[in-house]
Formats: sequence, structure tokens, C-alpha cells
Amino acid sequence: MSKLVIGNLPPSVNHLYNNALIRGRRMRVLNDRGKSWQMKAKLLAKMWAMKNQWKKVDGKVIMRLWFYYPDWRRRDSHNYLKLIADSLEGILYTDDKFVLPQIIDFEVDRERPRVEIELERVS
Repeated sequence: MSKLVIGNLPPSVNHLYNNALIRGRRMRVLNDRGKSWQMKAKLLAKMWAMKNQWKKVDGKVIMRLWFYYPDWRRRDSHNYLKLIADSLEGILYTDDKFVLPQIIDFEVDRERPRVEIELERVS
């Protein structure tokens, strides 16, 4: 099965939210950059699922990730997991609480920064 490739890296958790006051409560809400990346990821996930005849998983799923950064600047790949898991929920699996993320590797690809994702059902 081919990998799901999402061009451009998601915003990290540090750059993902804006503070907002909603009905008198302070909340963190997904910012425009996060929403834009999420919409792109959802679309690519739907296309990947159709191409690979992937059926939505109701139980546990292993998510293996490879990150390709645009440069060698210091990054924490774990800060990307939240948005990735949230974005694919409801498309590739029913609930992201069942996702078992495994960061396999990271490299630099100046020409094509991206995240590559491989999924495996857990029986």
C-alpha cells in the first residue's frame, strides 16, 4: 500500500492556535494556517483512501510518519502529531484516540518538504 503524502508540514502545536473569548470563556481555537493545512490534509486523505480502497478503521491503527523538513532548523516532530491525527479522523479512522503514532525518521528535502504517512490496522 502506498504512503499518504501531504506536501508542506503542518504548523506545530506552538503555531496552531489563537486565543479567543467565546461566551465569556477563554479558549484556544485553530488559526487560519491550521485550518488551511487541515482542509488540504482531509482532501488528500480522501483521495488516498479511494485510490487504495482503504476502509475507515473503527479500532486501533498504527500511524508511521516520516518528516521531510525544508532545512536543518531545530524542530520537534512530536509537535506535529496533534493536527495530523485530528485531520485524518473521520476519514481514515473513526477516532484519533485509537491512533498509535510512530515517528520513523526525519530528513531534509529543500525541494519538497512534506510528511509521509503509512497506516496499518491493528487486529
